[in-house]
Amino acid sequence: MASSVNDFDLYRPSEEHDMLRDAVRSLAEAKIAPFAAEVDEGARFPQEALDALVANDLHAVHVPESYGGSGADALATVIVIEEVARVCASSSLIPAVNKLGSLPVILSASEELKKKYLAPLAKGDAMFSYCLSEPDAGSDAAGMKTKAVRDGDSYVLNGVKRWITNAGVSEYYTVMAVTDPEKRSKGISAFVVEKSDPGVSFGAPEKKLGIKGSPTREVYLDNVRIPADRMIGEEGTGFATAMKTLDHTRITIAAQALGIAQGALDYAKGYVQERKQFGKPIGDFQGVQFMLADMAMKLEAARQLTYAAAAKSERVSAGGGKEDLTFFGAAAKCYASDAAMEITTDAVQLLGGYGYTRDYPLERMMRDAKITQIYEGTNQVQRIVMARNLP
Repeated sequence: MASSVNDFDLYRPSEEHDMLRDAVRSLAEAKIAPFAAEVDEGARFPQEALDALVANDLHAVHVPESYGGSGADALATVIVIEEVARVCASSSLIPAVNKLGSLPVILSASEELKKKYLAPLAKGDAMFSYCLSEPDAGSDAAGMKTKAVRDGDSYVLNGVKRWITNAGVSEYYTVMAVTDPEKRSKGISAFVVEKSDPGVSFGAPEKKLGIKGSPTREVYLDNVRIPADRMIGEEGTGFATAMKTLDHTRITIAAQALGIAQGALDYAKGYVQERKQFGKPIGDFQGVQFMLADMAMKLEAARQLTYAAAAKSERVSAGGGKEDLTFFGAAAKCYASDAAMEITTDAVQLLGGYGYTRDYPLERMMRDAKITQIYEGTNQVQRIVMARNLP
């Protein structure tokens, strides 16, 4: 590949990153983990997690300092998401989706728009969601039907967005809509829509397999009139902005997958040391040891790939060129999510019948892991992306 050792030399986790990890882990275990099972069981938004993250300025660490944020780099953002996901995947979608929803603004919006919407996000006064997918436009996002029609100093939006994470909770939404139907992807523009805009409404929360604490709903746009200056970038550049955004934010899904897998491995390691069969801990049996070794190996490989992708994301953000980011972002997301599914499945297996019950957290982690293979582009689509962008 184009680069390997130099990436790690230049962007290995620093002492500050290690301190951040320790701080987030302590916070997550104290303030988020105690509610994780209840949040999942009741399919309710993890308000305790939001409150704790906002109180510690960890809900949107990616926002630049010039807009009131922490200005954290891509690896720091990965670490925050990873450590929250280790105890509660639903809660990790707070910092992850705040980045997903607001990154188009950071990448392409006017200075006025950045000041207006990034400052409240940084303060914790608002959350940001991302509206790309539609009922008939999933992997083929360029086939969207939502329209934005210019009317004087306004645009009028009509359409339906589906699978919108944290919909109804977020105040702000980055919405992709067709402004020129003849140009397909080059006729798509991006806008900031506010929850309070007349004509914005939401469908019922989806009943999901996992990440039950993060509401996933349809967003309905019924003659939503917004000022023309809420367009992100120039008309027709929305789809390009959406794809650039995903290059960076697929890494946050990889981070979520890492956290889920780490939580499962940690729990399984503790269990096999305590559970005894045939007169000794089951962790003393070679078959169990080999399972744990494989789980740890896959997890560490996924982590290194994810951190390398974060390094590339940071350099691209600093103006350092594309740096194979499209390939590495897709690879990190794909590999880490596949690894998380394998690791959580094996962790359930190691607990036997107990792993299959809700009295233990592993069945929740296994259910949560599955979505990481699906959203922000299925892993089948990620392989297409990688093949088209081989370094």
